[in-house]
Amino acid sequence: MDTARLLPLVVAVPLLGAAFLVAVGSRLPRAAASLVSCVFAVAGSLLAITVLRRVTGAAAYSVEWVAGWRPGQDGHGVGIVLVADPLGAGLAATASLLVVAVLVYSWRYFEAPQRHQTGAFPALILLFQAALCGFTLTGDLFNAFVFFELMGAVAYALTGFRVEEPRPVHGALAFGVVNSLGGYCLLLGITLLYARTGELGLAQIGRQLDGGGPTALVLAAFVLVSTGLLVKAAAVPFHLWLPDAHAVAPTPVCLLLSGIMVELGVYGVTRVYWTVFAGPGGVPQQSFTDALLVVGVLTALLGAVMCWQQRHLKRLLAFSTVAHVGLFLIGVAVPGPEGTAGSALYVLGHAGVKAALFACTGILLDRYASVDEHELHGRAREFKVFSAVFLLAGLALAGAPPFGPGLGKATAEAAAAVTAPWTPVVFVLVSAVTGGAALRAGLRVCLGMGHPPADTERARSGEGETSGGGEEPETQGRLVRLPLPMLAVPATLLAGALAVGVVPAVARAAGHGAALMTDRGAYLAAVLDGVDAPPVVFRSPSWTGSGLGLGVLSAALAVSLAVLAVRRSPDAPPSRPIARLRRFQSGHIGDYVAWTMAGVALLALLTAPGILG
Repeated sequence: MDTARLLPLVVAVPLLGAAFLVAVGSRLPRAAASLVSCVFAVAGSLLAITVLRRVTGAAAYSVEWVAGWRPGQDGHGVGIVLVADPLGAGLAATASLLVVAVLVYSWRYFEAPQRHQTGAFPALILLFQAALCGFTLTGDLFNAFVFFELMGAVAYALTGFRVEEPRPVHGALAFGVVNSLGGYCLLLGITLLYARTGELGLAQIGRQLDGGGPTALVLAAFVLVSTGLLVKAAAVPFHLWLPDAHAVAPTPVCLLLSGIMVELGVYGVTRVYWTVFAGPGGVPQQSFTDALLVVGVLTALLGAVMCWQQRHLKRLLAFSTVAHVGLFLIGVAVPGPEGTAGSALYVLGHAGVKAALFACTGILLDRYASVDEHELHGRAREFKVFSAVFLLAGLALAGAPPFGPGLGKATAEAAAAVTAPWTPVVFVLVSAVTGGAALRAGLRVCLGMGHPPADTERARSGEGETSGGGEEPETQGRLVRLPLPMLAVPATLLAGALAVGVVPAVARAAGHGAALMTDRGAYLAAVLDGVDAPPVVFRSPSWTGSGLGLGVLSAALAVSLAVLAVRRSPDAPPSRPIARLRRFQSGHIGDYVAWTMAGVALLALLTAPGILG
């Protein structure tokens, strides 16, 4: 079958699976509903992988105008177009495989009969897969908004899945309000672009903007569209919803939120800039670079500092995601394809490592009814394989060779150093601090290193919102023995992150995809004119001496920080500046909305001089 004909199926198959489970799930036993969801998820994954293999081979782009609604001779049209290139198809395949991992991991979750008889959870997961794949493959800005909102709506429902408990409802509400505000900004930006060009397709808008110079309207559209996507990416100061949502969402949902959803926000910003705003009538490259560098550095540093301060393991990993989103943004801000290729590899490796760490955290929660680093001191020493996976994942998060995050970090920091020579320092410090926080938790929980907390009773009851003590298991009762799927999934995810760093074909696909992403003319010609993209010259990312050295340095710093931290008393209070910083994570929706508006103003200030000055 022609590759283009497969694109609608990548989205439609999980949608059909979700519809089937909604229709007949109440009549199926739990095991049957789980099996059906896995079958549809695997089918969608195979389709996405097939598309990926074909677009990384002879064809650079695969374009499908749904139902044959192509633009007329004047270039105008109302049809919906799906476009696959190596980066978009790669993210669709990654999202689909991660959904399969989540469904396998959650086989033992939510065993209350009323939940499994409805098939609600697996149906929502399949709907989430469809939204993720649709967002990566669409070539239409309005349909990107539709998939964006579908993704958000499903994520709200999954975050507050335990609707009978107040904390998940509150976390889902904060998630929903802030992300809906981002969606409104995105829709308003699309409206301005439609008013300017009369088009909704990415390629059509880009070509129409080429007919004029930069204007205040284009600036406003760029700021609003970027705001909507950066809210989903949890970039500072739009990030406040993410730790609250992760703290209360079911652990399998966290695998998707941190493993792929926030990364799609970074992908969206990159895709929209290079197809719509990178021309003569859009936003100058220097303005885009300056804006994303500032936002990326703020996000990376603040996320790393807050990650180090957490003892609630889910919050720790959530702030780690925020920090790494900052590093992804620094990579895509760099002119040329090298930084984008590095960020692409970083995203792939991070997806496996972060999902593995969340899966391990879920095991701790269901075995010991706690995700408090201090309360869990020495508890996991009984599980040797689990401990090895957790500690290796912490090292991989720190950028240790030869894991995928290390190769992505090495490639992105080398590219960024050409534009801003100080950026490798940010990469090394942020990787060391976030990896060190995960290793610190692993040393305490898995090896029993350091001093046990003096007041475990206070940890269980007095600070439940921030410490993670006294949680309820997400399975029906505490686990006595670790189910094989729950242990096999994090080990497999970690192996996948290793493959990203050592399999040359993955790096080559990332380099090829980044070269196509930044070649705006080839995208417009392929979508609007049906012209095959000419062969592009690109550099396949690979390990270099400096990349290996900086990776070893960040990993060594992470281990050193972790060892020093476990020697301190776990009951030591935070310093006054850190205590003040933590107050920004207030939990009040009004505060989060105010910071979102401040972020809009920041983006406008960073971008305006290059257009209006």
